[in-house]
Amino acid sequence: MTHAIFFRFIALLLILLTPLASAQMVTMNFKDMDIKILADTVAEVTGKTFVIDPRVKGEITIISATPMESKQIYEVFLSVLSVHGFAAVPSGNVVKILPDSLVKAENTPVLADGEQRRSAEIVTQVIKIHQVSAAQLIPLLRPLVPQQGHLVAYPDNNTLIISDTADNVARMEKIIQRIDKVSEEQIEVIVLEHATAAEVARILNTLEQKTSNAATGTGNNPATTHSSIVADERTNSILISGDKTTRLKLRTIISNLDTPLKATGDTQVIYLRYARAKNLADVLKGISDTIAKQGVAGQPPLAAPPTTTQDSVKTTIQADESTNSLIITAEPNALKNLQSVISRLDVRRAQVLVEAVIAEISVDTAKKLGVQWALFSENGVSPVGVSNFPNSGIGIVDVASTAYQLRNNGSATLPSEGLNGATLGLGRFGQAGLNFGVLLQALSADTNSNVLSTPSLLTLDNQEAEIHVGQNVPFVTGQYTNTGSANTSTSPFQTIQREDVGIKLKVTPQINEGNAIQLQIEQEVSSLTRSTVATADVVTNKRTIKTSVMVEDGKMVVLGGLISDDLQQVTQKVPVLGDIPVLGMLFRSESVQKVKRNLMIFLHPVIVRDDASSTQMSQSKYGYMRAKQLEQQTSTSPLLSPKDVPVLPNLNDFLISLPERKQR
Repeated sequence: MTHAIFFRFIALLLILLTPLASAQMVTMNFKDMDIKILADTVAEVTGKTFVIDPRVKGEITIISATPMESKQIYEVFLSVLSVHGFAAVPSGNVVKILPDSLVKAENTPVLADGEQRRSAEIVTQVIKIHQVSAAQLIPLLRPLVPQQGHLVAYPDNNTLIISDTADNVARMEKIIQRIDKVSEEQIEVIVLEHATAAEVARILNTLEQKTSNAATGTGNNPATTHSSIVADERTNSILISGDKTTRLKLRTIISNLDTPLKATGDTQVIYLRYARAKNLADVLKGISDTIAKQGVAGQPPLAAPPTTTQDSVKTTIQADESTNSLIITAEPNALKNLQSVISRLDVRRAQVLVEAVIAEISVDTAKKLGVQWALFSENGVSPVGVSNFPNSGIGIVDVASTAYQLRNNGSATLPSEGLNGATLGLGRFGQAGLNFGVLLQALSADTNSNVLSTPSLLTLDNQEAEIHVGQNVPFVTGQYTNTGSANTSTSPFQTIQREDVGIKLKVTPQINEGNAIQLQIEQEVSSLTRSTVATADVVTNKRTIKTSVMVEDGKMVVLGGLISDDLQQVTQKVPVLGDIPVLGMLFRSESVQKVKRNLMIFLHPVIVRDDASSTQMSQSKYGYMRAKQLEQQTSTSPLLSPKDVPVLPNLNDFLISLPERKQR
C-alpha cells in the first residue's frame, strides 16, 4: 500500500469511526477511491468479513449528502459492486466478493417462499409454475435476466430456477405470478397497476406490426394466428385476444412493461401530440392540488406523505410553446397522476366538415302602360289641361317643354330619367290655334335569378370557424363641395363606408355522445340588387340566419328559408274618362310588379374522426375540382388553347411519399 493510499485510508477511518463511536449516522462521500479500501471501510462499519477475489479491482465514486446507518451503507456497497460487475456472495461467516461471471458456481443463498433479501444481493429462487409450462416461459423470460444471471426450467415438477440479484428475482416472481393463470377464454383483460393502458397498447401494436412486416419482408409467411390489442382507458386495462401461445407472450410483455418507473428526478418534460401546451398547463395548474391530495379517478389515492425533516417538492407546471411541451416538477406520486391526466387529455380531437347549400330562385316581373295628354294655349307652352301620371316615368309637360325649345332654339335636352321601355310622343306646339301633346309609354321587364352557393369548412370539435366569400363594396355616406371664391379653390370630397357583401358562414360544432352534433350557426347571404327602381345609392339584399340545431352525423337539415309572392298593382286615371270601356285606356296609366322568391338553406355536417377519413375527404374534394377544370378545358373558347386553361395537377404526382421526402 502506497503512502498516499495509506493516509487516505486513515482519513476515511477517522471520518467514519468517529460518528459511530457517538452512535451517529455516517455520510459516505468519496471520489476515485480504491474498491478494496472501500471494502475495508464497510467491513469496519458493518462488522462483516469480506474475502476479495484478486480480480476485483477498480476505483469508485460515491456522492451522498444524506447520513446513513450501517445497513444502508451495506446496501450502497452492494450497489457499487453491481455497477462495477462484481457481486457479494454470503458463505458462512464471510462474504465473498467475486466477478459476477463466477457467481453461478458459488453457493448462493436459496430463498424460501416469501423470504426477501437485500436488493443487490445474489440469491437463488425456485418458483413453482401451476398453469403453464415452465419450459414455455424460458424464451419469454430469458431477455429479462442479465447475462451473468441464471434461468433454467425443471420439467419434472414444472419449476423455474432463477439466480440473480434479489430485486430482479422479486421482479421476475411478480411477472410470473401475473402470467401463470388459467386462460381458456379467447379474450383476456389485464388490469395495469403502474403503466398507462393507451401507451402499452400503442407499443404492443407497433411491435406486432413491425414483426409482421419483418416476416413478410424476409419471404416468410406471418403467423397464421393474429392477436388484437385494445386499451380501455376508463379501467386502465388491456384487452388481448388470440391463441393461447400468443396471449401468453403478450401477458409476459405487458407484465414487464407494467413496472414502476425508476426515479429520474422531480422534473420531467412531456411532449404533447394533439393538445396545446399553454391551454393544458392552465387546466393542470387548477387541479394539481386536488391530484396531490386525492389522486385521479380510476387510480388509488396517494399515500400520506412520510414524515421527514425535508420540505416536500412543490408542484410547478410550465408550458413551452415553441416545442409544445410541459415541464412539470412534482413529487413522484403527484407526477404519476399528472401524467395520467395528460394522457387522457392529449388525445386526437374529432373534426367536423360542415357543408352548406344556399339555393335561391327569384322572378321579378314588371309591366307598365300609360297615356298622358296635355293641351296648350296658342303660341305658348304653358298647359291649360294635363293628364300626368307619375308612375309612367317621364311627364308629358317635360316632353312638351323640350319640344318647344327644340323648335324655337334649335337645340334641347330631353331628361333621361323615366325613359324606360318604349316611349312614343305626338303633338303640335307653337302654332296658331290649339296646341296639344300626347305621350304613350309601355314597359315590360322580367328578371330571373338562380343563385346556388355551397360553402364548406372544416373545423375542430368545439372550435369556431368562419368562411367569407364576397366583395368589399363602398357606400357613399356623405359629400361636400366648396364652391370657393376669388381667393379660394374648390375642394369637393365624399365620405365612404365599406361593407362586406357576399356569403358568410360561421359555425361552432360540438360532438355529443354517439354521433349527434350540436351546431351554433350564423349564416348571412348578401348581394347587390338589380332592381330597375331609381335609387340614390346602391341597394343590397341581405338574408341572415342565427340558430342552434342538433344533427346526426352525415344527415342533412334545413336551417330555414323564405317563400314569398309579392304582387303590386297601381292604376292612375282621369276620373270618369278613365272608366270608359276601351276608350278609357287613353286616360289612365297602369303598372304591375310581381316578385316571387324561393330561398332555402341546407346544412350537411360530417364527423371526421381519424386521419384516414380526413385524407379520403380531401382527395375526394381535390378530384371533384380537378374534374370540373378538365370539363372547362374541353369547352374552352377556340381562341384559347386547352393548355392555357389552368388545371390542378394529378394528386398522385403532386403528393410526395414519406420515403421520398426523407431521401430529399
